Amino acid sequence: MLDAAEYRDIVRRALQEDVRDGDITTDATVDAALRARGVFLAKADCVVAGLDVAIETFRQLDSTIRATTLKRDGDACRAGEEIAEVVGTARALLVGERTALNFLQRLSGVATRARAFVDASGGRITILDTRKTTPLLRALEKYAVRTGGAANHRVGLFDAVLIKDNHIRLAGGVAAAIDRTRACRPDLPIEIEAQTLAEVDEALARGADTILVDNMAAAEVREAVKRAAGRAKIEVSGGVTLERISELAATGADYVSVGALTHSAPAVDISFEIEPL
Repeated sequence: MLDAAEYRDIVRRALQEDVRDGDITTDATVDAALRARGVFLAKADCVVAGLDVAIETFRQLDSTIRATTLKRDGDACRAGEEIAEVVGTARALLVGERTALNFLQRLSGVATRARAFVDASGGRITILDTRKTTPLLRALEKYAVRTGGAANHRVGLFDAVLIKDNHIRLAGGVAAAIDRTRACRPDLPIEIEAQTLAEVDEALARGADTILVDNMAAAEVREAVKRAAGRAKIEVSGGVTLERISELAATGADYVSVGALTHSAPAVDISFEIEPL
């Protein structure tokens, strides 16, 4: 579930960005008393995500808004199907249309991309997202990832250890980075990046909990899994495409992190059709 507290202020700021002192065109052309019905219509096959956020857009403009959802977040939707309808003042529907669609199209795009990767994995490897998210929209995009059936990696820098190549370089090597982290935060599991099998061995020797094998060929990933032998989880990262998921899933690795779930998911084609009542 997505807590409303995570998106109310985001919606408010998005509306302020678009509307400011008012919608000049709508105020000039549409009677303030006119009521209307708007329908979200899928123009392409997709997985729906972000309905509550889209509807909140209209609620912030018109407290009398009534919404009926015909699909729920996580539902597969075929092109041509209605997703939800909103009834309220015509002005509110027109003013909120683009902002609501921006949220719904973007989040449904992330969910749709996540579902494609999950389906391609065949359940043999866990699909994870990354921190490659739109600034200030991370909570919403990570929610969309979950809606599509994939899993969230760490939320940010504050909630988990992930020692990357630059940390290793500045700390003085794999062993030093792990030892210093364990001394500082003995309460947290340690994940560390490895760019070579030699670094995998060094991380294993130092007791890393998860090893992120970066930009390795499938054969190298299989060797890393073999060397770990259950002592550490193996996560694949770098150069991950939908076409490679089946091959990577067959390596025996536990996770694959996919920046493309969020950084390049295309927005879904969804329209909002309005008619007067």
